[in-house]
Amino acid sequence: MNHDFLRTWAVRVTYFSIALHLVVGAALPLFVNAALFEGYHHGIETAFWGADVPHQVRVHQSWWIALFGPTVQAAALWMGALAYIGAQQRSAFAWGALIAGIVLWAPQDILLSLRADCWNNVWLDCIAVAGMLPPLVYLFLTDRAKAAP
Repeated sequence: MNHDFLRTWAVRVTYFSIALHLVVGAALPLFVNAALFEGYHHGIETAFWGADVPHQVRVHQSWWIALFGPTVQAAALWMGALAYIGAQQRSAFAWGALIAGIVLWAPQDILLSLRADCWNNVWLDCIAVAGMLPPLVYLFLTDRAKAAP
């Protein structure tokens, strides 16, 4: 298969996942209490509180989730800068930095979610890793091979 086509595809998938992070980060503070997320909230609440959940728990949880939105947006900005450098300069280092960030974040996030019995987070993390890591590994290997003397 044509390596230029695959590289272009991998870069676009990476940009898409970064844009998705940016959009989700912007949406979290705005839609944290939307009815669509009732099941998600309930899953977290029952993991920590069981069946008897005080009302203040939802308020506190919503605040933390909303606060997490700008963090996701900032991470998307940094990821976007690294992806741009990687795409324009064929920089294996930039792709490697993105891979390192995922490899640092994902196992810890998954482990914390498993300890809290929050399976929604585990599945979301696994989907994010499965969607982001393969194109980044491909880009890293491709650009590293082209840079080798």
